[in-house]
Amino acid sequence: MNPMLRLQRLLVATDLSEPARYAADRAAALANEVEATLELLYVVPKPPIDRLRWLVSETPSKLQQRVLDEAREAVRQLAAHLLRAYGVSPGVHVVSGPLLQELVTQIKGISPDLTIVGARGASTVRHLLLGTTADRLLGTARRPMLVVKQPPRERYRSVLVPVDFSPASIAAVRAARTVAPGASIKLLHAFEMPFEGMLQYASVDEEQIHCYRIAARQEALQKLRRLSEEASLPAGLALPPLVLHGNPSVHILEQERAAGCDLIVMGKHGQDKLEELLLGSTTKHILAQSQCDVLVSL
Repeated sequence: MNPMLRLQRLLVATDLSEPARYAADRAAALANEVEATLELLYVVPKPPIDRLRWLVSETPSKLQQRVLDEAREAVRQLAAHLLRAYGVSPGVHVVSGPLLQELVTQIKGISPDLTIVGARGASTVRHLLLGTTADRLLGTARRPMLVVKQPPRERYRSVLVPVDFSPASIAAVRAARTVAPGASIKLLHAFEMPFEGMLQYASVDEEQIHCYRIAARQEALQKLRRLSEEASLPAGLALPPLVLHGNPSVHILEQERAAGCDLIVMGKHGQDKLEELLLGSTTKHILAQSQCDVLVSL
């Protein structure tokens, strides 16, 4: 595994809606910051074109060409905006077909180091990252994906990286350093005691259970410090690590608000082997419920 994620080519998938503009702006700002190339991708979904055939008198081939031409012009205008605002000249890719299939095909062909998308949009793509399409798209991903939820007013300044000490944890920390260079990084481990309910059911003394929690917390803190060292986190950027007992999703969202984070970095896979095939439930929940941007690393 490479010690650091390198960003040389970025891809932003857009549906040309206003919320999707946030993703394009963030992608261009990041491309400028890390000196990467940028590609714009717009997929014209096939079903809407099919429905339009009932409303106009044009032949299917002429209608599809007109829709594609108008889409290309709109994407070119977006590219021109990004050049003016960020000094980045993106490549333009406009295709039509089944949305998910074309997204996967185009991402594979372009092979970006990072794919950037908006969390919601004005068309079929509005469910891109927050529904079943998102799960399936992320399930096929071989590179990190950044979900943009807020207008990019400035560089990322405060990053929260929840870790579970699986192999994905070190990748998440390294991805955070690459996508948010110069930002402060806080490592968080939230844990629930294995078989705690059974211990209580077995009438194990609450004080003894509390001692188990303290021991688990101390062990986790040591692991967080080792992880920070392994990821070569600069002392000036690494905030004191945090270990909390309880539901990880709840604590992640609480810390997002408490620390004013503008980016959360989640590993795609967790400790559970089943999650090697599916997007983890915690990651799904954070994608849906967080207010700030979310980077899903691999």
